[in-house]
Amino acid sequence: MSMILEQLINAGPVAFRGQLAQQVDAVVAETSNQLVRFNTTTDQTVRRSAMQHILGYPLPAETVINPPFQTDFGPHTKLGRHVFINRDCLFVDLGGITIDDDALIGPRVSLISVNHQEDPAHRRDLELKSVHIEHGAWLGAGVTVLPGVTIGHDAIVGAGAVVTKDVPPRMVVAGVPAKIIRPIQATDQA
Repeated sequence: MSMILEQLINAGPVAFRGQLAQQVDAVVAETSNQLVRFNTTTDQTVRRSAMQHILGYPLPAETVINPPFQTDFGPHTKLGRHVFINRDCLFVDLGGITIDDDALIGPRVSLISVNHQEDPAHRRDLELKSVHIEHGAWLGAGVTVLPGVTIGHDAIVGAGAVVTKDVPPRMVVAGVPAKIIRPIQATDQA
């Protein structure tokens, strides 16, 4: 990855023009080609190869991504071990997405690390803020996580929630916008 692309993550407003736009567009085009490979085969070897091209590193053997899967960029997604990503998820990862070990991502989850400026004169400029899903977190079906949000370890995000703020560890949140419902209730497994 070029130095320019590495500097994008959490860089604040970014105007996409000239060389920067060309570099991003080249990665997006290659990612699109690899997504076609990933989403249109049943061969796990081909899928893992396509995902390695998209991410820029080998997908951990214990990590599962079910097709169809979409990402707009690809190399700014970092996946841990034993991560499970269900079908029909969308990752907008130019601003960075990190999913730690043992996280569960339900179907149709959207992780968004890019936003646009409010000011109409600068609305095409992008604001990049990373998303972090910590160890053991579980995102239910149809969850949307917005830029700059961290989901704490072992937290649960209820189906359909829109997460606009950080979620503390070991909490259950739900709703639009997501609000804390209660702490995780441990059960004795004697």
